[in-house]
Amino acid sequence: MQFKRIIGHQALKQQLVSTVKENRVSHAQLFLGPEGSGSLALAVAYAQYINCEDKQDDDSCGKCASCIKYEKLIHPDLHFSYPFFAKKADETATTYMEEWRTAFLANPYLSLTHWRGQLEAENKQANINIAEAHDIIKKLSLKSFEAEYKVLIMWLPEYLDTQGNALLKLIEEPPAKTLFLLVAENQDKILNTIISRTQLVKVNKLSHDELTSYLIEEKHINSDRANEIAFIADGNIQEAIDQLAEEENAHFDLLIRWFRFIVTDSGLNIIQLCEEELSKLGRENQKIFLIYSINVLRQIVLMQNGASDMLFLKGEELDFVKKFAEITSLEQLTEAIDLLEKTHYSVERNANPKILFLDLSLQLVLLFKYKTSLKETQYI
Repeated sequence: MQFKRIIGHQALKQQLVSTVKENRVSHAQLFLGPEGSGSLALAVAYAQYINCEDKQDDDSCGKCASCIKYEKLIHPDLHFSYPFFAKKADETATTYMEEWRTAFLANPYLSLTHWRGQLEAENKQANINIAEAHDIIKKLSLKSFEAEYKVLIMWLPEYLDTQGNALLKLIEEPPAKTLFLLVAENQDKILNTIISRTQLVKVNKLSHDELTSYLIEEKHINSDRANEIAFIADGNIQEAIDQLAEEENAHFDLLIRWFRFIVTDSGLNIIQLCEEELSKLGRENQKIFLIYSINVLRQIVLMQNGASDMLFLKGEELDFVKKFAEITSLEQLTEAIDLLEKTHYSVERNANPKILFLDLSLQLVLLFKYKTSLKETQYI
């Protein structure tokens, strides 16, 4: 993985390259970034650059023996650790290495959900078990085979749990020329004892323009569709890829009709739309529609607060934002966003879609039509 193949993050790439040139490579680093930001790809590209035999000014050469092995994830001094769904207590990440190579090489921006799809996970919980911790200690205690640095890249250390304590001494005082690169999405779920022993590398989400350009140039879709997908994905490449795999949906037209029925309290139309359209979208498309609705409301909030230069919407969508901003308050929009986020959470957990969307619609009627909410009313 070379830096040039990773979307965006130009300043961070230069920063990582500088640490190598100036001999400031920290032995334990935490790449912290949201899902789909490219933090895992950056960690792999960084490790490849460190061990490249013919380093260029801003990237690895991609042609030396080390780079070729890194590109295929088969370098003997490159180790991976990641959550898996153990069928036996003594299984380690190595058991699933072939599946990991296939998944990462196909999509270096993969999420845990897609990693789960590569394995027969059934209902098992993902974790990095104690057997894996012991295996890491064993592997890193050996001398490097051919590279200057042995590298362990741990994806999602949030799933390490208390067995991570077994690695504390190794992380704090590793063997010479040994690097720990931890790639995380949620700092709050990582053991504080591990965080305190690592140097933070903050990976921001991709900008709207960066994601739009990627979709147009790499996925060859038209600018309007790319803009809509980038708007919904909100910097998450994995989310954008998921949307491309789905059949194109008229999110805006559906949203307009839904909100028109809500603000006019058109009960029969609301019931019909919930039963015949929203409930039949399918779970993934329901989640996408809800995310799209949340993002539109957030754009309205920006409009109300004079931040029109931060709006991404165009044409009819922008006209809708301007009009809706005139008839709603910040309090209404904030509560509506909260309701939509709770519904998204329920959709993920397979709640009945007809009941879910009808209940949501009725609460939005109270909010936008009658300027009240369930928070202000009581039911027997």
